Amino acid sequence: MLKSRLINPALLRALAGAGHGSRILLADGNYPATTAAGRHSVLVELAIAADLPTVAQILALVHPIVPLESAAVMTPVDPDQEIPVHGEYQRVLERLPLERLDRHKFYEAAKGDDLAVVVTTGDRTHYANLLLTVGTA
Repeated sequence: MLKSRLINPALLRALAGAGHGSRILLADGNYPATTAAGRHSVLVELAIAADLPTVAQILALVHPIVPLESAAVMTPVDPDQEIPVHGEYQRVLERLPLERLDRHKFYEAAKGDDLAVVVTTGDRTHYANLLLTVGTA
């Protein structure tokens, strides 16, 4: 019996296969996951309805069980525009800083060979995408 709140077998299997330096993309419902993701990544489709689940909900489940060394968010054209959900991510990630990447740099990073897992969500929040890098335990 698992003690973690995360019980989805496909997601647990995919996370278990992501080693140090691998990346995990938590994608909002607008993200083109089939065309803008690394070719070696495992796709875990969790979207079941609009806003179910959200990227923040998945982050809250993944963060306690996966050691993270970095995190990046997608930013709008105006880099000074505040995205409220990014603050929510920062609260969950605590002292781990959020790197801010413009849309094109974010897509480029997510297409890398180091992307191990893509998790699709039903999140309708614009710029809710989050790219996590696995650290060491």
